[in-house]
Amino acid sequence: MISRTLRIFIRLSYVAIDVICILLSVFLACWIRQTAFPVDMRQLFFDADNPFHLVFVMWTISVVFFNSFYHLYQTRREVMESYEIGLVIRSVCLAALAVLVFVYSMKIVGFPRSAFLLLVGFTTVLFCLWRVVKRIFVEFLAANGYNNASVLIVGAGKVGLMLAEEIRRHPGFGLKIIGFLDDTKTTQDLPSGYEVVGTLKDFEQVIQRRFVSKVFFTVHPDGTIFYELLEMAKELKVGVRVVPQAFDQATGDLFKYNVGLIPVLEYCDVGHNRRQYGKRIFDIVVSSVGCIFLSPFFLAIAIWIRFDSPGPAFYFSRRYGRGGKVLKMWKFRSMVVDADEKLKELKQRNEVDGPIFKIRQDPRVTRVGRFLRKYSIDELPQLVNVLLGDMSLVGPRPLPIDQVETEDLKQLKRLEVRPGITGLWQVRGRSDLPFHRLVKWDAWYINNWSFWLDVNILFETIPVVLKGKGAY
Repeated sequence: MISRTLRIFIRLSYVAIDVICILLSVFLACWIRQTAFPVDMRQLFFDADNPFHLVFVMWTISVVFFNSFYHLYQTRREVMESYEIGLVIRSVCLAALAVLVFVYSMKIVGFPRSAFLLLVGFTTVLFCLWRVVKRIFVEFLAANGYNNASVLIVGAGKVGLMLAEEIRRHPGFGLKIIGFLDDTKTTQDLPSGYEVVGTLKDFEQVIQRRFVSKVFFTVHPDGTIFYELLEMAKELKVGVRVVPQAFDQATGDLFKYNVGLIPVLEYCDVGHNRRQYGKRIFDIVVSSVGCIFLSPFFLAIAIWIRFDSPGPAFYFSRRYGRGGKVLKMWKFRSMVVDADEKLKELKQRNEVDGPIFKIRQDPRVTRVGRFLRKYSIDELPQLVNVLLGDMSLVGPRPLPIDQVETEDLKQLKRLEVRPGITGLWQVRGRSDLPFHRLVKWDAWYINNWSFWLDVNILFETIPVVLKGKGAY
């Protein structure tokens, strides 16, 4: 763990970088609107003859204050990057509101609105950019062993193993799993690489001997036992995290509030109808831009496919969409023309569970098709489906009609929303993920949807696709 002095130095460095970003934003806004402002920075901030210098001082103070309020001068590596960006936007918006109130209260007349909008925009962009760079750097250091925390997971059941998998998938979290505590399971019951280091009775001993700094509770022991373990952790100065029980059944983000002095987690609300505000607008904008800029690339791929094997460049697959509606999903053709007829001969060689058919060495896949599938290039034409409103950028993957029974679909929650080009299935393992886990992740996505969750999935999709893991 880093020392208190170093922690203070890092936070002061974050503040200093923020101030530099603010100064640069002010300079850029005033340079663009130089007819209204002198460009000399000393005049902008410290010259009493400049009637607007207090606005810039107030802007700097307000932004730093709200950034501090939202804990943006520390890096919580376990928190999604998109969540931190959301806090940055929220902080800048509140600072802008505070400055507007200040300008009105002080009766500062003539401050150019266009310059203020530019100032807010530049500040937001610079803050987001440097925090993305900061996260990349911090995660690189953590992945290479710097300032890692030893983690003990209480509970070696499904939730405990899911948590361990998430930690392993993100070495940038800087969390090193030393083992599990469980009263009923042993090391032999766990997948390779995991170890049960004791039972709940060994809690204190394991923490001291293994130098544990964080404990994650994924099971919920008896109230008295949990209270004793919590008190023990406090005495040992160990951080405690608790995974909420039945978290995957929550309809939306778990909302924390208080009933009087009692903290409460809200899993769902009566009559709550969750709407995906802004999702369709985002889909239209991104798919339109994507279709325009990728059209030369699409043409080159289409020509490559035609030269490689006889048949059309595109393949239209019938899939179930929202509400069971049948849609024609666009794909670059990656198989021979009579691939559907040959499927019956290969069904007994299926390598995945559930109704989906997948084999690693599918003889129907063409030479070009193997490359297209590895990097999911064959899926790019689905931007047209997104533009038409049949699909979304992010959502549950649509299932082939001829591979899924109709009576099964009636029970799938995944048909409540538009299917997506990418989703949690893709970033969690693609074809390597069992079908029952696919359905579970899709249900969790639907219950916990947010705009920032979509943005985070899109960002996570990029490295997964580039690595080509789990695609066949």
